[in-house]
Amino acid sequence: MKRILLVLLVCWIWVTPDPLLAQPSSQPLIDGAMKECRTGRVAQDKTRRVAHFEKGRALAEQAVVLDDRTADAHFALFCNLGELMRVDGELNVTSIWGFRRMMKELDRTLELSPDHLDALSAKGTFLVRLPSMLGGDRGKGEKLLQYVLQKEPQSINARLSLAKSYCADGRHNEAILLASEALDLAQAEQQDDFAPEAARVLAQLRTNAAKAN
Repeated sequence: MKRILLVLLVCWIWVTPDPLLAQPSSQPLIDGAMKECRTGRVAQDKTRRVAHFEKGRALAEQAVVLDDRTADAHFALFCNLGELMRVDGELNVTSIWGFRRMMKELDRTLELSPDHLDALSAKGTFLVRLPSMLGGDRGKGEKLLQYVLQKEPQSINARLSLAKSYCADGRHNEAILLASEALDLAQAEQQDDFAPEAARVLAQLRTNAAKAN
């Protein structure tokens, strides 16, 4: 009888799933959200871009609900919210609620993962581009972007953001060099979501430098 009970107990342990193992992973949702964010950046028309970013936002929101303590889930949500706010090319901060929600997700990412380089790059970008009344601080932003480049020399976004900041400060040669490096990296790594933007930024910086001279 004892042997039968032991066999039944072993079988029950074998077929009963571990509650921890049974929990669904948020990673597929995060991967899907980031894929939509990248795909939306290279979409050729506004309707398709918005559709990708909306889908990415929905996937990221599911990931956050599933696991609120995963930094990448919050960054994926920030990515899609941010792209929705700049779907026409430049960041549109007329929606204060939308802007605050986007920044909340970025800050939550850094709260959970203080050395999240993509989030630090995004934070630095906002600091150098936003007016002080919205929390901008060019000096602090440039330091953040420089830190990201030290940690991740192949960061394209950090290079472009730093290049724009240098240009605004009249440091045209340094800006053009950074943007040229960003374009070379984007093309070498076949990052189609960054290459067109890098080319546009480089062309604009060269125009600005020519006017300044």
